[in-house]
Amino acid sequence: MWDTTGLPDGTKAMLIAYTREVSPALADCELTHLEREPLDVAGARAEHEVYESVLERLGARVRRLPATPHLPDGVFVEDAAVVLDDVAVITRPGAPSRQPETTSVEAALATHRPLVHVRAPGTLDGGDVLVAGRRIYVGLSSRTSRDAIQQLADQLATYGYEVIPLAFTGCLHLKSAVTRIADDLMLLNPAWVEADAFLGYRALPVDPAEPHAANALALGGAVIHPLQHVRTRARLEATGLTVVTVPQVELAKAEAGVTCCSLLVEVP
Repeated sequence: MWDTTGLPDGTKAMLIAYTREVSPALADCELTHLEREPLDVAGARAEHEVYESVLERLGARVRRLPATPHLPDGVFVEDAAVVLDDVAVITRPGAPSRQPETTSVEAALATHRPLVHVRAPGTLDGGDVLVAGRRIYVGLSSRTSRDAIQQLADQLATYGYEVIPLAFTGCLHLKSAVTRIADDLMLLNPAWVEADAFLGYRALPVDPAEPHAANALALGGAVIHPLQHVRTRARLEATGLTVVTVPQVELAKAEAGVTCCSLLVEVP
């Protein structure tokens, strides 16, 4: 969750959204839970540009990282890092083809936060990390290992964070199954993750006909959500939330969600 109104001491905050342009090789992306199907790269680029414009409209300043045309999954910048208020974690993505993506992300974040790193043999994708205040849920997946979760727990204990390993099923990342959309509310697919795991939070289930609708991004008083998930959007709006939709048909073929296409960093 990100609020662009200001910092706790009353000073004005600036929210930077780091993004990266869609690679011309996107159709060769890593896939785990989806069958490969024809992907229109030009369409994916158009969708991503709409997404960037929505980030700007909701108060973020978009800064594009260097292009990585040789890295098919480079647009999914969330997996390369985890950004917290007082530290940033440079991950070690679980797919070897994605590990070079961290280089430019590390260079950008080093100007804003002290850095810690996930080291081999551990692997961690940022999409498996759900931050809920000082509590951090980390999904154990084909991309994120127990070793990396333990590294994260050890490194972040210094900063006062509790790291909680979490089992889930049916999807690529933990945040494919659940995202935090308000101070006390999780949007989730109960077929993929147990609602009881999130102590102190209410759970809003996605519509059963839209299993991939749990990935949403709370920003600037609104919730960014994929345009195609109309039934779940109705559920979100019924709670009083403002929903801003973005097209994500082509990007979804690459197992994308709205959180994975940006890294948000609040700075004074």
